[in-house]
Amino acid sequence: MPGIIWKAETPTRHLLQILKINMKKLFLLTLLMATAFMAHSRTTILLSIGDKTMKASLVDNAATRELQELLEKGPITIQMSDYGGFEKVGTLPQSFTTSNSQITTEPGDIMLYQGNNMVIFYGSNSWSYTRLGKIDDATVAGLRDFLGSGSISVRIALDSSAGIDDSNIELKKEDTVYDLNGSLIKSRPLSPGCYIVNGNKILIKH
Repeated sequence: MPGIIWKAETPTRHLLQILKINMKKLFLLTLLMATAFMAHSRTTILLSIGDKTMKASLVDNAATRELQELLEKGPITIQMSDYGGFEKVGTLPQSFTTSNSQITTEPGDIMLYQGNNMVIFYGSNSWSYTRLGKIDDATVAGLRDFLGSGSISVRIALDSSAGIDDSNIELKKEDTVYDLNGSLIKSRPLSPGCYIVNGNKILIKH
């Protein structure tokens, strides 16, 4: 009878709607997890002094995640100076979460000191630091040439070749944009920050 058929189809249609919604959520979650994995597995920054640039790989901890979040808004520049004949130290624009331990540093190490100071080592020292990362393929001679002597300005930026497109793209009306919390973003233009645009992680700068 038609009434019985209608009653039988209604739960099926409802179930299909639920499955469709859940599949969409699962796809978005998978996309976000994959993007996060790429970001954490290949998080590198660029350190620039004048026309010279070196790449550094970050470890994964609370401080580096906070640093990456800061850099997603745009590069920062800090003033650094020599200390002790083995390091350059400079004040960061904000404090970061510390996880200090006694560390004997090596040339190329990048440390967080007292929560708001970045230290780049061209020599060695033993102290309580939070490890941030290490300059790739660093040598003592190369570091001394790169860092020079006296006070310097160091520009710190995310490495746009490491899983994040660093661009000022013009979005089309049909582009699908999510923030990193998985919320669909419909407003334009986008504020500076990191987004997932058509499945790709994009850094928007203005």
